Amino acid sequence: MTETLANTVGVTRACETLAVPRCQVYRARQPRVDKPAAARPPAARALSVAEKTVARDTLNSDRFANQAPREVYATLLDEQRYLCSVASMYRILRENQEIRERRNQLRHPAYATPELLATGPKQVWSWDITKLLGPLKWTYFFLYVLLDIFSRYIVGSRSGSPSASRPTWPRF
Repeated sequence: MTETLANTVGVTRACETLAVPRCQVYRARQPRVDKPAAARPPAARALSVAEKTVARDTLNSDRFANQAPREVYATLLDEQRYLCSVASMYRILRENQEIRERRNQLRHPAYATPELLATGPKQVWSWDITKLLGPLKWTYFFLYVLLDIFSRYIVGSRSGSPSASRPTWPRF
């Protein structure tokens, strides 16, 4: 719309009338040129494949399996041995998807949450307890509710004060 008005009254006046910044009009006129991402050359001081293998084998050895890369780095420096920086150690582990516990431990499987499915009424019930404000300060009542999951009807409910005994539910 701005371009149509700009053809008759000019860009400046059209932008003032429509409250549109002029730079937005000029930017829209320029075609977008998507440049392909240039491949970066490897860094001059990058570790070679052999050096990465030595560092990875050292990090995963039995001696260092339960230590963080920063601890491994400090231990190796105490022994007058330098493999690579701490950041490089983390980078090597990340490249091999080993940023995790490197010790051989049992892993607990991911259990599925049980799903209750009701195909008719009176098959699966759910419950809720709600705390209701009483008539006096610091007094509360508890509302116990049983819900039928299939029909979403309230099957049973009881209310009581905190000192009351547990509610008894109707038998169906």
